[in-house]
Amino acid sequence: MPDYTQEFTTIPYGPLGIIALPGCEELAQKIDRYLVKWRAQKQSEHKNSIAFAGYERDTYIIHAGFPRFGTGEGKGTLSESVRGYDIFIVADMFNCGLTYKMYGQTVPMSPDEHYANLKRAISAIGGKAHRITVIMPMLYEGRQHKRSSRESLDCAIALQELCNNMGVDNIITFDAHDPRVQNAIPLKGFENVQPVYQMIKALVNHVDDLHIDNDHMMVISPDEGGMSRCIYYSTVLGVELGMFYKRRDYSRIVNGRNPILQHEFLGSNVEGKDVMIVDDMISSGESMLEVATKLKELGAARIFIFSSFGLFCEGLESFDKQYADGVFDKVFTTNLVYRTPELLAREWYCEVDMSKYVSYIIDTLNHDMSVSKLLNPADRIESLLRRKGFKA
Repeated sequence: MPDYTQEFTTIPYGPLGIIALPGCEELAQKIDRYLVKWRAQKQSEHKNSIAFAGYERDTYIIHAGFPRFGTGEGKGTLSESVRGYDIFIVADMFNCGLTYKMYGQTVPMSPDEHYANLKRAISAIGGKAHRITVIMPMLYEGRQHKRSSRESLDCAIALQELCNNMGVDNIITFDAHDPRVQNAIPLKGFENVQPVYQMIKALVNHVDDLHIDNDHMMVISPDEGGMSRCIYYSTVLGVELGMFYKRRDYSRIVNGRNPILQHEFLGSNVEGKDVMIVDDMISSGESMLEVATKLKELGAARIFIFSSFGLFCEGLESFDKQYADGVFDKVFTTNLVYRTPELLAREWYCEVDMSKYVSYIIDTLNHDMSVSKLLNPADRIESLLRRKGFKA
């Protein structure tokens, strides 16, 4: 049985169905296996009633196809009826490992094309589902969330299109770059989930000789924007917090952003301490590696990098070099987005499996019950640390 247990006191909102967009099949299959196992083990006098019709099945995955024409145009198809279903669509907007043919050329899929597939899936449902929830781990256009000049507001427009025009009831995302973007859809469900428990669990399970206290460990935010998530880490672990301030050149834009001139550290002494650098994503990794280098110069012991989404847009060579030079020890990222085979083979990489956690969320929401306890894992983190001997 799952280690997070909740006694369900409500009937399912509707028969459960999971649609995996291209590139999400592996994650969806892991989620499906958990749900099939749990529901087969649950004992309930009501399981054979009409309200629980279709509750216990061999699979909850609804097969969906997204064929392409030679021009690059596409469509979405479903292999079975979803009338009255409680549908959960799993969507990875940043899977760069998928390609398609357009005019005879092989073209990699961009976030825009994954977003188009999401809309095709919703369109194929045709309004027949009882409820639609989109599980979008890394929020589409999440970094284009605010306007500072004459520019588009892509994330807000996408959320409004999905919820106000296409009938999506809930958006579930992880470690949003700026969760305030939910203000674009104030009357719809928007859950921003933090994978803190899973990250800490991976750390204590994969790293030996840890001492989680003020004298031996510190949590560092690589910039001021990530302070809120780092405050949570430092609070539940009971360790000190530090931050780097990014001094940028606002006179020019390179690759869509103002280049960083210098990282300046704000915090207490890190000498001899293990350090956790926590951020939402690794894009090029340049900023993260510069922070790790600065911390080594300040005398930090082991350095562990935590990021919900390891994109590695500029490749892995810079991380390989810094690892060989002893700058950092491990990189922890989740399996919520695409990971290249090369990344999975790296000695310094540690994957954080989120499929069980997502399964809990889906199971709870399908019963139309609160996920508040799932979203705040402080009790589970304290229990984990106690079991591992870090707390008396």
